[in-house]
Amino acid sequence: MSVLAQLLAAVADGSVEIVDLTAPLSERTPILRLPEPFANTVPFRLKEISRYDDRGPAWYWNDIETGEHVGTHFDAPVHWATGRDGEDVAQVPPGRLVAPAVVLDASGRAAADPDFLLEIDHVRDWERAHGPLPDGGWLLYRTGWDARAADQDAFLNADENGPHTPGISAECARWLAEETPLLGLGVETVGTDAGAAHGFDPPFPCHSYFLGAGKYGLTQLRNLDRLPARGAVLLASPLPIVGGSGSPARVLALIER
Repeated sequence: MSVLAQLLAAVADGSVEIVDLTAPLSERTPILRLPEPFANTVPFRLKEISRYDDRGPAWYWNDIETGEHVGTHFDAPVHWATGRDGEDVAQVPPGRLVAPAVVLDASGRAAADPDFLLEIDHVRDWERAHGPLPDGGWLLYRTGWDARAADQDAFLNADENGPHTPGISAECARWLAEETPLLGLGVETVGTDAGAAHGFDPPFPCHSYFLGAGKYGLTQLRNLDRLPARGAVLLASPLPIVGGSGSPARVLALIER
């Protein structure tokens, strides 16, 4: 039996499970809000073209309006100034869209402190327990934040001082992007950076370092609690938008049961 036939048989008999890490995309999907004078993305919207009526008697279809970075989405290097000469989303090699993934669970710390930041020592502790970060793979950073995804205000968690969501320190972001073999970073929050990251040095270090290093980001993931600490295979499927800085994506994980 070929390798692919074995995989299909394993999916069919349940010994390989497919876990959907994608948040449903709708008008209720939380979106990033930047303060003035910065421009903001539009929310997701369906505009009906026809629905089995005189506009089209046998078919139903819609136009969609959305931003590249709405809902579960993929950040390409060109999204950030540090990666401006890098790949757009259509240029990402297909072989980099299927990769190993590990899960670092900081949900307990994030529940106690919404501004919790992952530090290098936290990652080293994880490596001592679970082994090295995967070469050419994803670090999926679980904070439990997906539980808030049905409520935009709770998800963004902002007050007069700005948003309060967990993330990664500037030092740790630089280390992960430049000194580890990771391919990219996946998170449950609205972006790969912490809510307070506008005040870091550099601002938004996960964007700055990862995209500047030609690596990738995935955001607004869910169901990370269903994955093992290591051993999953991640399939990320952004639209190949020519010139695009990113794209909404369907993100699936394969795990052995």
